[in-house]
Amino acid sequence: MTVDAVEQAQVGPLLAQWRRRRRISQLELANLAGVSARHVGFVETGRSRPSREMVLRLADHLEVPLRERNSLLLAAGYAPVFHEKPLDDPAMRPVLAAVRRVLDGHRPYPALVMDRRRNLVASNEPFDRLFTAGVAAHLLQPPVNALRLVLHPDGMAPRIANLGRWRAKLLTGLARRAALDGSLRPLYEELLGYPCEQPVPEVDVPGPDEITLPLELRCDGRVLSFIGMFATFGTARDLTSSELLIESFFPADEDTTAYLTGS
Repeated sequence: MTVDAVEQAQVGPLLAQWRRRRRISQLELANLAGVSARHVGFVETGRSRPSREMVLRLADHLEVPLRERNSLLLAAGYAPVFHEKPLDDPAMRPVLAAVRRVLDGHRPYPALVMDRRRNLVASNEPFDRLFTAGVAAHLLQPPVNALRLVLHPDGMAPRIANLGRWRAKLLTGLARRAALDGSLRPLYEELLGYPCEQPVPEVDVPGPDEITLPLELRCDGRVLSFIGMFATFGTARDLTSSELLIESFFPADEDTTAYLTGS
């Protein structure tokens, strides 16, 4: 069997994995893509070689990240179509300018931007002032990893009142990403080894009146409570911009609002 044939045989099972991960049937995917369920089945079992356009169409309906779409194309024997520009490339200036406007516009509340490895790309002044206070200097040397910043015993961890639950949340999410991106596995193993004096639930079950899991941060003799929200570039066509993640924090109670606004 040729190398091309081996690569083509791999794309079907990969697409099937993504379909199962999205929890949709072959029929549902076929209806979304405008093809027959039989054709989807043939693609998944390797009986039919999909065109480049079909790979991209199925990947789009499965909401496969751009980096993994390139992997699907390679597995099908095609060249990648999504490219990766460094952040200092002149073409990235409009993206970074948009990010900066979001961060500045979110003041007086904290916000940050991370890359796919959760390294800090940018942050606003409230984040720097509130979240990095008391953090050891070695954790603030570039590249600053946001997850390491939160969970390291020399980082924010001693100030997080509900550290056990936040540790469970962050590590569960990182484990899922590491299953798709092996380069994240060393970071996961490192963070898993950090000490935590609080109980860490295996499964975080919300209380009956709990809508979100707030970040409870000790600051100036009080506990500030934050709700986090994520945003991405929905029309990104470049790997770097598609993987930028903006996390914005909002006050979860009136005391935190008053503290942040000075009212």
